[in-house]
Parts: sequence; C-alpha cells; structure tokens
Amino acid sequence: MRYRARWIALAVGLVVTVFAVVLATQVGTDPRADVNTSHLVGKSAPSFDLQTQDGGRVRSSELAGKVVVVNFWNSWCIPCQQEHPALVEFYRRHAGDPSFVMVGIVRDDTESAARRYVNEEGVPYTVAFDPGARGRVCQRASEIGRNAQDSRRLPRHHRRGGQ
Repeated sequence: MRYRARWIALAVGLVVTVFAVVLATQVGTDPRADVNTSHLVGKSAPSFDLQTQDGGRVRSSELAGKVVVVNFWNSWCIPCQQEHPALVEFYRRHAGDPSFVMVGIVRDDTESAARRYVNEEGVPYTVAFDPGARGRVCQRASEIGRNAQDSRRLPRHHRRGGQ
C-alpha cells in the first residue's frame, strides 16, 4: 500500500512533465498563423484577358501597377451575397483613386444569372466572366485555395454594420 502512493505520485508527475513539454514546444506557435498569412504574397498574378459584362475586356496587362481587388463570386453563393454590401461600400470609398481597380469575376454561374444579379443589386464595379476557369485566374485561385475575400477580413470600418 505504501508503494501505491509513490506510483500514483510518479504517474501524476510524468503526466505533468509531458504536458509541460508539449506546451513548451507550442509556445510562440499561433494556430491561426496560416489563416492570417496570405498564400498569395510573393506570387505573381496570372495573366488574363476576360470578357466583361458590358462587352468590353479586362486584361491583367492593363492593371499592372494598380491596387486590384479581385472578388470571385456567383449569384447563387450565399456568402457572396452576404459580403456584397461591404464590397460595394469598399469600392465606393476607393473608386475615385486612379490607382484602384475592383473586378468581380464570375466563375461557376451562368452569364444570364450573373447579369440579372448585377442589375438587381447594382454592382458598381467591373464584372468579368471566367467560365470553366479558362482565363487561368480562377485556376490559380483554386491552386492557392479558393479563398475569396470575406467581409470579416475587411478592416472593421469597411464591414457592414461595423461588425
């Protein structure tokens, strides 16, 4: 019986030691670091030439040197619909800056549904079509991780309702 208490104390000490080692190896490791770091940093944007809703073209070569916000969306996408007001507000705040461009790229939707959405919701920025990822823009986004800008990642003053 007297050795039993020692074995229990030893087992508890071992568990505490293992726990301390695990914690020590994780100090300074932010589990959200991957989420907070863009996989796009340091990567070149692919060249593209896409048809716009108004019949024109948007070309990567014409956007060189500008700050470009690209939003991949579809009319049926609920998160896309939810982020739309924040994106419109962001666009309107920066639309007067000649070095700023915002392009919404429709990727997995019909042109008729996308056009209807644009007209009903009054999308003020350029909308381009890349069906089947033919323009390579959507392919590259998929390689990097289909991570469209979410309104929760916009600065607080750009979010709908300041949320």
